[in-house]
Amino acid sequence: MAVPFALERPDQAPKQRYYDPGFFRLEAEQLWPRTWQMAARLEAIPDPFDFITYEILDQSVVVTRAEDGSVRAFQNACRHRGVRIAQGSGRCESGFTCPFHGWCYDAEGKNTAVTRKGTFSEHNLVDGELDLTPVRCDTWGGFAWINLDGSAPPLRDYLGPAATILDAWHIESLQAEWWYACRLPVNWKLAEEAFQEQYHVLEAHPQLRIPGRLPPRGGRPFDPAAWLDAEIHYLHVMSDGMAGMVHANDVKVAEGLRSEFLAGELPEDPLEVMALWQRTLNDAVVAWHRDNEHDIPDLNAIEEQRIAEPMVYGFPHFFVLPMYSSASAYRFRPIGPEETLMEIWSLTRFPDGPREKLPEPEVWECDDPRWPPIPAQDFSNLPRQQQGLHARGFEFMRLSERAEGGVINFERMVDGFLAGLGYDKLLPALQHVNVNPLEQPVRDLGY
Repeated sequence: MAVPFALERPDQAPKQRYYDPGFFRLEAEQLWPRTWQMAARLEAIPDPFDFITYEILDQSVVVTRAEDGSVRAFQNACRHRGVRIAQGSGRCESGFTCPFHGWCYDAEGKNTAVTRKGTFSEHNLVDGELDLTPVRCDTWGGFAWINLDGSAPPLRDYLGPAATILDAWHIESLQAEWWYACRLPVNWKLAEEAFQEQYHVLEAHPQLRIPGRLPPRGGRPFDPAAWLDAEIHYLHVMSDGMAGMVHANDVKVAEGLRSEFLAGELPEDPLEVMALWQRTLNDAVVAWHRDNEHDIPDLNAIEEQRIAEPMVYGFPHFFVLPMYSSASAYRFRPIGPEETLMEIWSLTRFPDGPREKLPEPEVWECDDPRWPPIPAQDFSNLPRQQQGLHARGFEFMRLSERAEGGVINFERMVDGFLAGLGYDKLLPALQHVNVNPLEQPVRDLGY
C-alpha cells in the first residue's frame, strides 16, 4: 500500500503527516489496531474483580483482574446494541450490567442474562456469541498491555530490546507514587518526538546549563568539590517536581555522601574522579534502598552491561526514563489529528505490600501552572510547532541524521505499519526502534 506523505528521504518529514485528516485515519486503521499498547498500571487493578477502561481513538477496552489474579481484557461494548458497559475504573465482583437494556456479564465477560430473552430470534442468541468479545492481553514490567490484532507477535518479542533492558532495572518492582495527565494541542507524533532527541535540551531547558559539570579544558585546574557541588545541583534540578527523573531519596543519598567522598583519596584525572563518584553513588543508592527493604538491582552491574540507558522506548507510545532507583514513564494517545493525551507516572521503589490505589488524574492543559519546570518548558514549545507547520511556505521538517536519528527511525516505523507490511518485516524493524531513541543513528529497518 502506498503511504501518503511518506518519508521519501529519511531526513525530511512532510508536514501533512502531523495534521492531515486522511493520514490520521490511516493511522487509526493500520497502526493502532496492530500494535501492543500499555493499557494500565497493574496497581490500578490490584485485587480480583478490579477493572479499568482503556480508550484508544474510537476503541474502548475493559481490563480486569480475574478471580485467579490473572489479567484479561474485553471490548467495551454490550453484545446487544453496542453500549459501553463500563466507564473509568471500579469493581466488577457482581459483573457488568448494560445501563440501556440490562444485559448482564460476569467478571470474565460471559453473558449471564438477556432481558426479555423470548423476544429474540434464536439466531441472535447463539451460545458463545453473546459474551463480551475478548481482547488479546498480556502483562510485563508492572503494566497491562493490549493488542486488538490476534495475529500480532507475542508482547515480549514485540518489545524486544526495551523489555530486556528494563528487566535488568527490575522495572516490575516499581510502583507509582503519582500520575499526571496533559492535553496537548498537537499531533501525537509531534508530541512524542519532543522526547526522542536531546538536540533541544540546552535551549529548551536552560537550567540544565550548569557550570562546572564538564571536565576542564585547556589545562585548567579541576576542583573536585566544585564539580561535585555542580553535580548535586544537577540532581536537584532533575528532581524538581518530577521525582522519578531523579528521586528525592537518591538526592539525599548523594548529599550525605559528599563529605566522605571528598575526604577520600581521589584520582588525579578528572574523568576518573567522575567515574569513581558515579560508582560510589550507585553503590550508596542500592545500599539505602536495600536497607529499606526495596527490591533494586545492582546499578553498577547495569553500567557494566552497558544498558544504563537514560530512556527506553516501546513503539508506538510508551517511554520509560530510569535513573538511579526510580523512573518516569510516559504514555501518549491521539485524540484527534492535532490533539494528544500525554500521561506521566513517577515510579519508585517501596517495600512489598499493598499501597493505596491512585485515582485517575485530572487532565491539565499544557499551560497549567501546576506543571513542573521541565515538562512545562517542553509543553510551551509544542503548540507553537504545531501552529508553525501550517505555514504555507513550510514544506517538511529537516531532520538531523546525527542528532535526530531516533525521530527518523520512529517515523519510518510508522510508515511500515501504514504500508500494511507483515510482521515478518515489522518485527525486525521494531528491534531497532524499541531502544533508547536519544542520539540514535539512522537504522536500516529492512524495508
